[in-house]
Amino acid sequence: MSTTTLRLPDDLKARIAEMAERAGTTPHHFMLEAVAEKTAQAEQRAEFEAIAEHRYAHLLESGQTLGWQEMRDYLQARAAGQSLPRPVARERHD
Repeated sequence: MSTTTLRLPDDLKARIAEMAERAGTTPHHFMLEAVAEKTAQAEQRAEFEAIAEHRYAHLLESGQTLGWQEMRDYLQARAAGQSLPRPVARERHD
């Protein structure tokens, strides 16, 4: 395990100490968990963005989409418990 120095403003350090005590842990462990949690969120967002970029590239390549109203109607029906076939993407001709 490596060591990193982290300079904290006094007020933040006090807040961390208070919250760590309330959580029944040490400030060090509290900060490790916070850094790990933030890192996992950033990784998840990066993965989401990569998937979105891939899907957008596919959309541009295929030219096939769903109209908003068609998709909205489908989602509302599903939310109401109806079992419907998924809408089929098709090339739009506006």
